[in-house]
Amino acid sequence: MALDLRQTVSLTQQLIMTPQLQQAIKLLQLSRLELLENINQEIETNPVLEELADNESDGETDSYINRKEEEKQNTEQESTELPEVTIEERVRDDIDWENYLYEYNTGGTESVHETKEAPPFENIIATKSSLCSHLTWQLNMGNLDEAQKEIGAHIIGNLNEDGYLDLSVEDLSRLTGYSTQKASETIAIIQRFDPIGVASRDMRECLLIQARFHNFGGTIVEKLIMDHLGDLENKKYDRIAKKLSIDIKDVLSALTILKGFDPRPGRVYSEEDTIYIIPDIYIFKVADGYEIVQNEDGLPKLKINSYYKRVLRNKQSLNENARAYIQEKLKSAAWLIKSIHQRQRTIYRVTKSIVKFQKDFLDMGISHLKPLVLRDVAEDIEMHESTISRVTTNKYVFTPQGTFELKYFFNSSINMVGGDVIASESVKEYIRSIIKTENKKKPRSDQDISDILMKRDIRVARRTVAKYRELMGILTSRKRKNPY
Repeated sequence: MALDLRQTVSLTQQLIMTPQLQQAIKLLQLSRLELLENINQEIETNPVLEELADNESDGETDSYINRKEEEKQNTEQESTELPEVTIEERVRDDIDWENYLYEYNTGGTESVHETKEAPPFENIIATKSSLCSHLTWQLNMGNLDEAQKEIGAHIIGNLNEDGYLDLSVEDLSRLTGYSTQKASETIAIIQRFDPIGVASRDMRECLLIQARFHNFGGTIVEKLIMDHLGDLENKKYDRIAKKLSIDIKDVLSALTILKGFDPRPGRVYSEEDTIYIIPDIYIFKVADGYEIVQNEDGLPKLKINSYYKRVLRNKQSLNENARAYIQEKLKSAAWLIKSIHQRQRTIYRVTKSIVKFQKDFLDMGISHLKPLVLRDVAEDIEMHESTISRVTTNKYVFTPQGTFELKYFFNSSINMVGGDVIASESVKEYIRSIIKTENKKKPRSDQDISDILMKRDIRVARRTVAKYRELMGILTSRKRKNPY
């Protein structure tokens, strides 16, 4: 069989991801803060794009400029037609000119209100002190020698966000060039700084430092920290009382004191700022239905600068390079505005579809949440599942039941005894309510919860109950037990 080369012509369809299409897809999956940052960045780099004023609509820019030009022409025309007005100046006789001249020469009368220079704005705003700066201030204010200050600076620089020291004494001695004894002494000094227990190597050392600082050294509190943290975690109080030959009430009293200690002292000076959720869309109950309102607050309204439109109309005022540059920026600005509008419309349509599927949840709460997948909404609004996935990422909606991420409404289904299905989030809510109302002296096991759900026609295995409980951050029945 001979092999030869041939050329053939075929007609195929292929989807090409243009830069404009990539930008539209990118805007779909951005959160509200990311979208705002992207818009501000585009305004800075694109001279054609500008923010629309509050009292100005998108189609009023050109008419506004024309109106101003007409007003200017009318003013000039009126100035040529109206006669000149002459003002006759007369000097009044009742003015005390000597007093007037005296005030003029002396700089005027003294003002009652004194103008003082305002303090800098950054001095007015309260700034949160970081753990590093707080400890460095104490290090510099302490009565320490130069060696201790140098070692202390290395200690402070190697603390993690919890306030623990991620450096051994040997490594600290090798870095600073001082002896291990000097390094250990400096660590002990830093550990007595505020917050107490900082620069500890582990949680046991951190709790011991705090216990001894509060004069609990040699007591049951110190013994619990040194030898019985594992039993405390598993709430085996009877075993601790038996080992220490004390009454269990003394163990519980020491445990109450121990709960007042901070196992992560560095978190008090955490530099992480709280990020508050701003809903992208609101759902309000109106009569028997629900109204969907998009949140446009804070998002700048964009328009294309009319000056560049007029420049392009005048073909003789620009060279080819300048014209090509402005046309490129105009296309980019127009596509950005179109993509933002498309993003808002898509979010609205997806939310409207979710309201249709989850009306029982909006009326009665989480326990009535229905199973829903991306395909259901995609088929309802005739979009692709990937588009629905991008739209529901990092988007939040305000509902009568609270504020939720749009992805919250999409969950798997669990079969019920009668053949119906129930959403997994509804099952989690049932588990949460069962644990909340249980007897703390005898908490329910995962099998007990599974049996209770079976009585409610919800078929859930014990392993599934354990998985949902762990996802919700709920401890096991042994650790939830409080026998006293």
